[in-house]
Amino acid sequence: MAARRPAWVVLEDGLTLEARAVAAEGTALGEMVFTTSMTGYQEAVTDPSYMGQILTFAAPMVGNYGAGPGYSESDRVRTEAVIMARSGDRGGAAGPTGWNTWLAQAGVVAVEDVDTRRLVTHLRDRGAMRGGVSTELDPEALLERVQAHPGLDGQDLAAAAAGPRRSAGVDGPRIAAIDCGIKDSIVARMAGAGCRLEIFPPDATVDDILSVDPAALFCSNGPGDPAAAGHVISVIESVLGQIPVFGICMGHQLLARALGMGTERLPFGHRGANHPVRRVEDDRVEITVQNHGYAVSSSPLPDGVEITRTSLFDGSVEGIRAPELRAWSVQYHPEARPGPNDAAYTFRAFVEEVS
Repeated sequence: MAARRPAWVVLEDGLTLEARAVAAEGTALGEMVFTTSMTGYQEAVTDPSYMGQILTFAAPMVGNYGAGPGYSESDRVRTEAVIMARSGDRGGAAGPTGWNTWLAQAGVVAVEDVDTRRLVTHLRDRGAMRGGVSTELDPEALLERVQAHPGLDGQDLAAAAAGPRRSAGVDGPRIAAIDCGIKDSIVARMAGAGCRLEIFPPDATVDDILSVDPAALFCSNGPGDPAAAGHVISVIESVLGQIPVFGICMGHQLLARALGMGTERLPFGHRGANHPVRRVEDDRVEITVQNHGYAVSSSPLPDGVEITRTSLFDGSVEGIRAPELRAWSVQYHPEARPGPNDAAYTFRAFVEEVS
């Protein structure tokens, strides 16, 4: 058994928890958040939407089916650090590499033996806040670093999260996609629904988008404060009414702002694979995958805009539609990787709508 390597977890309000390092050495700073998902740990840490955040897993055991190729959502780990109660390090169904070994190979600061129940309850009661994890600093020095670290409010992280200009899919309508930190599984689901994706970085201009003669515009998930992504919002504003627009997660928030709605920070965000969402049109409930710290404000509601879905946890806006502009969006992740497939039809419905 490896020798114990002590580490510390510190929040900006002074909460200090002991830990044991299980991957890379170092110090990581970011917004401290938690997910209730019990599986999909590799998918979670490689999701670009987690950039700038330290991810705490609420599940009591993480890493018990290994890690390997085919389960990542981008080209690298995007979380600043990983916090767990207990972690595994053996290969399994996901691949031959142990979870902790995989994190260490990726250079990620990760810890276990943390009282995650206390940490999650603290964040739930007091809200998401800045935090740090360190194998090299004492709690006092770490707290000083945490309190000097900028938060996510006002941060436009889309450019850092996005990939290069690229294409996906071979048949169907051509759809331009703005990549604010798009997950690989969203690209696969969209292409699998029967379209050709032309994926642009978030600094693409309206002329860039329209140059491919798209049947529609898709705006992806991503990290950071949606209010800070002014360029993408202006692009959406410019194409509204010219071509249909569809957004997911951050794309939902950006479309909302382009339509004249506001966005606001949630107390501790929605992150997990068990979030119930009510569909207004038929009163049915979908169990959804979510990962976001901001939400669309329900008031004021501009003329021509409808709220189509609401969270059964807190009543927040989970979907909007502007029928005359052929624009709509959802807050959750319909690709359900990993998670329930209740909303997987969303990609197919969008492609059929613009075909």
